[in-house]
This record gives sequence, structure tokens and C-alpha cells, in this order.
Amino acid sequence: MRRIVFILIVLTVISACGGKKQAPIPEPSAAILSAPLNNEACVTGVVLSDTESKIKLVWTAAANTESFEVTITNLLTKAEQTQSATSTSAEITLNRNTPYSWFVTSKSSKTAATAKSTIWKFYNPGLGASSFPPYPAEIVSPTMGQSVIPNAGKISFQWKGSDADNDLVNYDVYLGTSSNNVTLIKTQHTSTSLADVSVNANTTYYWKVITYDSKGNTSDSGLFEFKTN
Repeated sequence: MRRIVFILIVLTVISACGGKKQAPIPEPSAAILSAPLNNEACVTGVVLSDTESKIKLVWTAAANTESFEVTITNLLTKAEQTQSATSTSAEITLNRNTPYSWFVTSKSSKTAATAKSTIWKFYNPGLGASSFPPYPAEIVSPTMGQSVIPNAGKISFQWKGSDADNDLVNYDVYLGTSSNNVTLIKTQHTSTSLADVSVNANTTYYWKVITYDSKGNTSDSGLFEFKTN
């Protein structure tokens, strides 16, 4: 009888010590971007010179977050820079007459998990600018390094276009097997997709999109490489 009581006591102690589970650590929430407004020209920057201005990036507070990392990309050069912040804003010096994209990553010292906001774009105007070039087309498919399986020897291309003036007109699409020599395969195309483009199997291709607006301004998506299987 004593042995049974002892076993019951031991089991009770083990249950009491191991039964209480630690509450999971809450992960940071994604911030919501506020300013500069998405797909618009930022006219609130502080002009520093003919070539640079200081832009204030603003977002909302995020739950379970101690700090933020702001990532901003020059859409012409693809150069990326980051800046840490403990508040919900950051000031950064940027080139004028240049389009940018940006997003905010929420972080906490209590967990390795992070949360990324949506990506916004804005145009930092230059001296006396009255119209703004389109943003470089955002490539959707095929993306850089993607392997594509042609359907009956044909594939489709897809991209996104945007402009601070909302006056996009059309696109030129280029394709080739050399990064130094891509050929215009479709001009003055008004859609953001191009279907049934003939390609060869087991070949590396390069493609890009040139965007036009109503005032004759243009932008270049840059070359994207993909392979066919």
C-alpha cells in the first residue's frame, strides 16, 4: 500500500512539473505604410541640392514589435539600402528625379520571426518636374532565374505597370538569347501580358519591358534571365 501511495505521489509531482506549458512568444505584426503615398510623386521632401532631397517615410505601429528595418530600392539602378528605426518613421536622403520602392520589416528581440509590410513605390521629383516617367515594369513571369516549361513550344510573359501621373500608354517587349542583344518582339502593346511567344527548349533567354507614358517618358524594367526545359 505504501508503495502505491509513493508511486502516486511521484506521478503527481512529475505531472505538476511538466504539465504546465510555456506560452508561445507572439510574433511581430506587419506594419502598414502611410507615406509617401503609393504610386505617387513625393512632393513633401526637403530639398538638399539639385540632385538630392530628404524624404520622410512613415508607417503605423505594429503589435509585438520592438524595432523596424526600412528597405528602400532605387528602381533605376536596383541599388538597395536599409535603415533601422525604433519609431514609426525614418528620414533618408535620396536622389531626385528617381523612382523608389520601399517596405518595412517588423522585428522583436524575443523571437527570430519577422513580418514584412507590403511594398510601395513613389517618385522623388527633380528640379521643376511637371511630369514623371513611368515606374519600371514589375516583372511577374518569367522571373529572374526561373525555369519554364513551354506549352507546344510557346510561353507567356506577364508584368505590372504603374505611373505617378496615371498616364501609361503602352509597352515594348524585348527577347533574346544574349544579354547583349535582345530583339523587339512586340511594340506599342497595351496589355500587361503577352501570350504564345515561340521559344526553343533547353535555352537561356533574356527579356525586358520598356514602358511609355502619354508624354513620351519611358522606363526600362532591366533584363531578366530565364531558362526553358
